[in-house]
Amino acid sequence: PASPAANAPPSGRSPSGPAVRIVRGLQRAELLLLLCCAVCCASEKAPSERNARPPWKTRVETSAEIEKAFSPHASPPPPPMGREGIKSYYQTRIEEHELTINDKTQNLRRLEAQRNALNAKVRLLREELQLLQEPGAYVGEVVKLMSKKKVLVKVQPEGKHVVDLDDSIDISTVTPTARVALRNDNYTLYKVLPNKIDPLVSLMMVEKVPDSTYEMVGGLDKQIKEIKEVIELPIKHPELFESLGIEQPKGVLLYGPPGTGKTLVARAVAHHTDCKFIRVSGSELVQKYIGEGSRMVRELFVMAREHAPSIIFMDEIDSIGSSRGDSGGGGGGGGDSEVQRTMLELLNQLDGFEPTKNIKVIMATNRIDILDPALLRPGRIDRKIEFPPPRETARADILKIHSRKMNLTRGINLRKIAEKMTGSSGAEVKVLKHHVYTAGQGVCTEAGMYALRERRVHVTQEDFEMAVAKVMKKDS
Repeated sequence: PASPAANAPPSGRSPSGPAVRIVRGLQRAELLLLLCCAVCCASEKAPSERNARPPWKTRVETSAEIEKAFSPHASPPPPPMGREGIKSYYQTRIEEHELTINDKTQNLRRLEAQRNALNAKVRLLREELQLLQEPGAYVGEVVKLMSKKKVLVKVQPEGKHVVDLDDSIDISTVTPTARVALRNDNYTLYKVLPNKIDPLVSLMMVEKVPDSTYEMVGGLDKQIKEIKEVIELPIKHPELFESLGIEQPKGVLLYGPPGTGKTLVARAVAHHTDCKFIRVSGSELVQKYIGEGSRMVRELFVMAREHAPSIIFMDEIDSIGSSRGDSGGGGGGGGDSEVQRTMLELLNQLDGFEPTKNIKVIMATNRIDILDPALLRPGRIDRKIEFPPPRETARADILKIHSRKMNLTRGINLRKIAEKMTGSSGAEVKVLKHHVYTAGQGVCTEAGMYALRERRVHVTQEDFEMAVAKVMKKDS
């Protein structure tokens, strides 16, 4: 047989044959298996271990890198592996986006509000600019409606003109004595202006309804009944007068000594009628320049018609309503003629051609004897109500009403106190709590002051008796 050396391949060549090929296949399979094991081991490691930086490559991050990493515009970190980790990651991202959307929405609404405010301001400025660019106009007063398109207007100082109505004007808004604007080129009525009222007259209207009631008035039951029939009944039930076919009373005069409750009753009427209450003193209508007082009276009734139903309370009417034949009063024949003009305008407004059905006038005075007869005649003043000094029973009622809020001891006899106040007025027994509002001291005030002087919190019978003695001594 041949030797092995003879069968060996030449030098420089790898052995071949079935056995060699089997060995090589096993080696390749072993290498592939080792590679698969390495890949599996790498996939089983934690993400922190896989992403961990080798110890020799560890370094300290700078502050700029930290701010960039935590800034709102920084790129989000990679989602963690696993189903729960991915769910938590995306839930957090959704919440962050919702917060961002809410912030943007609030900013958008704020910007829209600012835009609307600026647009409103721009519109207002455009309207003002348009008014400034318009040519001037004449101001006139409507005298009479001639037809649906023709109006007789009085313009100062040109005179009266028959003018046309603009298409934008509603004929129902054009009434006699209304202020209107006329174009300066063709005298066309194109705007209805509000009534011109002096600010001093506007301040005469009482915004807050008085809190006085009829229960706060003592000893004046007859007077309250009469003023209800003249003032309150026509305002609340005008149909009763229409069914009877009689005219409603226009005004009432309250006269009597000072402090007998005239103003208090007027305040109570304003409270119960629930209408506009205009209070004016007669001295306020006396002005320095000619025609000013008459103009104020005229504007006073214009304002009352605009706010009808209304009540005009004119206190101290004797300052402008004195008899024209009396030379001693402020409106005497040889006295101030401006006061006479003011009274004549008042007479005209009370009984003029313009209707005053929803306007009631209450006048108060201490001197009815010097008033002009023309002011007192029926049709202007339909009822005169006297307010006499209170009697003993009335004084006791006043004491009961005005001492209800006082801290009194038991056993106080108010009727005995009222007996000692012969000739006193209601204001002298009116309660003013525990301090003085007017120059005249009331009995209840003095009694409270005596209690305070003795460092007591209650008022006794002796306090009232000493107060009566002091007040009556002062009056005498």
